[in-house]
Amino acid sequence: MRTPITALALALTIALFPGRALSGETGNIHEAGLGIAPVMLNSHVMVTGDFIRLGDIFTNVGGTAGVNVAYAPAPGKKATFDARWLYRVATAYGLGWRPMNKLDQSVIQRDSIVIGREEIQDRILSALAEKGIGADTEIELSNRMLQIHSPTETEAAIAVEDILYDKHTRRFTAIIATQAGDPKAKRTRVTGRAHHTTEVPALTKRMRKGEVIGPRDIKWIRVRSKRLNKDALLDAGDLLGKTPKRFVRADIPVRANEVRRPILVPKNGLVTMILQTPYMTLTSRGKAMEDGSDGDVIRISNSKSRQVVEATVTGISRVSVRSTGQILMN
Repeated sequence: MRTPITALALALTIALFPGRALSGETGNIHEAGLGIAPVMLNSHVMVTGDFIRLGDIFTNVGGTAGVNVAYAPAPGKKATFDARWLYRVATAYGLGWRPMNKLDQSVIQRDSIVIGREEIQDRILSALAEKGIGADTEIELSNRMLQIHSPTETEAAIAVEDILYDKHTRRFTAIIATQAGDPKAKRTRVTGRAHHTTEVPALTKRMRKGEVIGPRDIKWIRVRSKRLNKDALLDAGDLLGKTPKRFVRADIPVRANEVRRPILVPKNGLVTMILQTPYMTLTSRGKAMEDGSDGDVIRISNSKSRQVVEATVTGISRVSVRSTGQILMN
């Protein structure tokens, strides 16, 4: 059973421990068995709404916890209250708290919903579409790290209230509001530029020499038209069945000189030479003097006669001699 707190007991406790009772150190009165929790300072606080309440800064303040004592910072921002200000507030409301030293402070942060760059770009792109800008447009913000903080107590729905667009320079200036039509809503001026884009095929993964590109290895990406190389492949059919000459990275446009048809006849490789006429078919062995893909015309050295002839690659290690006048066999 707790001993009732009398005015004399409380006065005696404060007289014996004046510094601790006023400073709010943990356990000063509570440890004395009086059952009164001390007022404590909250050094770091996250708040919602437009105001900071007494109960946000101090604990154990009883019925005064909901009293507004200051304006809250903007969503996502912080405000720091020093020891002098805190002591004045505590004294004004009779909290019996004083700072331990001049370094005591309370940092108040306003909670927020973060609206990122991608969502901002999408809203601006929609606004530009109403001005006739095509769907093949990409938005670039001047501030690439731009974020907008919306209050948690309201719906996070930004709106483009006004936008100016120069068709010649393709630059724009937009006013973004966290709440459309709300005069109290935060408004942010955003600038940037619109870019034409072109859809091109690209690889879904990095591929090396010898790997054959199939339908599953191709996807479509959008690239700024001004950054696209003149020899970039624009048709997926120009990639199908090809192989990189060295290696090709994923997610970037592929240039024509980066791929080729798979090599069926490697340089210095042995091949079967075929000469076919309406009356006969002759075969011989030869050695390729250069790499060849399907349909390529390459030079072949006859293994027996050492005669060099031109032949068309028709398959793996197989070539067809072009002229019936060329001798394949001794």
